[in-house]
Amino acid sequence: MSPELKIYDKLLQFPLFQGMSYAELMQVVAHTKMGFMKTEADRRIVREGTPCTHLYFLISGTMSAETEADDHSYSVEETITAPYLIQPERLFGMYQRYSSTFKTTSACHFITIDKQEVMLLLETQMTFRINMLTLLATNVQRLGHQPWRQAPGSLRLRMTRFFIQHCLRPAGHKVFRITMQRLADELNCHRVHVSQTLADMQAGGLVNVSRGRIIIPSLEQLLM
Repeated sequence: MSPELKIYDKLLQFPLFQGMSYAELMQVVAHTKMGFMKTEADRRIVREGTPCTHLYFLISGTMSAETEADDHSYSVEETITAPYLIQPERLFGMYQRYSSTFKTTSACHFITIDKQEVMLLLETQMTFRINMLTLLATNVQRLGHQPWRQAPGSLRLRMTRFFIQHCLRPAGHKVFRITMQRLADELNCHRVHVSQTLADMQAGGLVNVSRGRIIIPSLEQLLM
């Protein structure tokens, strides 16, 4: 397979390039300055709070994404697998900084595009522009709908919603570093009830609980 076809196949894994014809995507490849980055495991790619100046397309490998509460009292670490685009919504808007820290957990390959090249793609490539608008609009609509969803009827469902709302992806392996008391405060209930609910979930194989840490092997299992 030619290098052009390999890049074509890799880019088509991402929503920003879906719907493009071969000719359109080859034009993008030919006229867009792209970076190709290979990293080993345990390398930081972006850090929370640093300016978002590039799009990072993870095309192979796995990463971890760690997000902290504003007061740094709890955090969640997620396992991210390729293909994955790191926080494209952070490239624009009022707060153009990453909200999470991403580190590689295996050897990884990335395609990178800086903001100026993204702006050029938005200007010259209709499909890319529509895809970007669709991605951003979908995120806004999803967030806008959350306050209007039916309130969970049990503490377990409220806890599940808390976990989901604090993750970048509503699936996969998660590690919440949070005390029982802080989780109880967030859920507006007594600590003993949180402990009992987590014990029931652990007995069902849905979570593993240790001091200050809740491991969720598969977040989607909590929804079943």
